[in-house]
Amino acid sequence: MLKTVKLGDYEITRLIIGGNPFKGNSHLSNELNEEMIDYFTAENIKKTLFRCEELGINTMQVRADSHMMRLIREYRNEGGKLHWIAQTASEIHPYETNVSTTASWGAIAIYHHGTMTDSLFKAGEYDEIKRRLEVIRRTGKLTGLCSHSPRVIEYAEEHKWDVDFYMLSLYNLSKIDRVSSDMSGKPNIGEPFDEEDRELAYKTIKAINKPFLVFKVLGAGRRCQSSETVEAALTETFRNIKETDMVVVGMFPKYKDQVYENVKIVERILGNQD
Repeated sequence: MLKTVKLGDYEITRLIIGGNPFKGNSHLSNELNEEMIDYFTAENIKKTLFRCEELGINTMQVRADSHMMRLIREYRNEGGKLHWIAQTASEIHPYETNVSTTASWGAIAIYHHGTMTDSLFKAGEYDEIKRRLEVIRRTGKLTGLCSHSPRVIEYAEEHKWDVDFYMLSLYNLSKIDRVSSDMSGKPNIGEPFDEEDRELAYKTIKAINKPFLVFKVLGAGRRCQSSETVEAALTETFRNIKETDMVVVGMFPKYKDQVYENVKIVERILGNQD
């Protein structure tokens, strides 16, 4: 079985399935975006989530837009039990309504959308980020802050922002000004996946005691050339984060059972938990 850690009162597997592929957001190419959109029908999304349950993953990280919330409702109605850690959907206004709806639909935790965090931070809108975190806190759900920049997380910690966990990308995509594809309607491609960013992210993760959800560990497919490269990337990641941290991996099982492969790799890295 996969090892678990505590997030609030919940036992969370250290491997979590991410939701970007469900939305056709590959961060790699237009062609792969389209292929993901065509593959991930409602039935195939639910099939993938149930496969996660079958193999021991107990948590999904999925954004709280109307499309995904509808699918989560169908999944729940069919017996689905994965914990849901929800990303705010910045294209939905007002923000307060998105957060309250997400809470009422059963998320165990809600975190502020990373691309929006980085945009507000660059603009010096620190109080606005804090206000949005307070909106999440008032729901009673676990409250998280996501970013692609270690500096944002360090600032939040230095200034004692009220969060239960952080979510940090191993690649600082916010070196450039960017807008989420869900807000712009344009695919996120041509972003800076610089390998030197990984070590900077690890340094921040290890220096801060709060739990982290670590994402982009496979470089949005750039480290997926083979099973060996996937295992090497996951091994590197788990060796450089804390035992209280979790890893979020998007999965696209069109050509092979990526859920099975990722679970078995993580079990080998961390050992089985009885």
